[in-house]
Amino acid sequence: MARASGLLLTGGSSRRLGVDKATLVVDGITLAARGAAVLQAVCDVVVEVGPGASGLPAVREDPPGAGPLAALAAGADELARRGALGPTILLAVDLPRVSPSFLELLRDWPGEPTVVPAVDGRLQLVCARYGADALSAARSLLTGGISSLRGLLDVIDHDVVDEQVWAGIATADVLADVDTPADAAQLGIALDEGR
Repeated sequence: MARASGLLLTGGSSRRLGVDKATLVVDGITLAARGAAVLQAVCDVVVEVGPGASGLPAVREDPPGAGPLAALAAGADELARRGALGPTILLAVDLPRVSPSFLELLRDWPGEPTVVPAVDGRLQLVCARYGADALSAARSLLTGGISSLRGLLDVIDHDVVDEQVWAGIATADVLADVDTPADAAQLGIALDEGR
């Protein structure tokens, strides 16, 4: 088993959904608590980047709501303060089907320090393993005025893991996210339970 830390992103604004994603309930548990448990199953140290919805130690990006790249950098700084300097698995709270076995695949990937899964050819940047070079580059990009997490992949080497690789350990909806009321309905999530 490789050593890794984890960052759970819970600070999104949920504008299109209209409900705080972290508070949505799936199978009797909030998405924040579920994300925390999935990360804790595969990571040595786990921190939330957001308002503290998960019960994990929490930090905020500066300014709050600045996006996933700023959240990755803030979380990496907190992990370093806690002595966790290895690769980091980043997980957005709105991915209710991500399993420990899927995160183990990312954690244990033998290639580049940064590995990003893809579904239908689209990279899933908020469910990926980021190496130390990526964490350092995130801080540099922010300092240089870049705020997109996608921009990080332009400056670091990374591997992409597509469906042919992960299909044996996860269902097709493993990376389905909850961005809209239609997404919630498709995943069987009642929005009134998140209010």
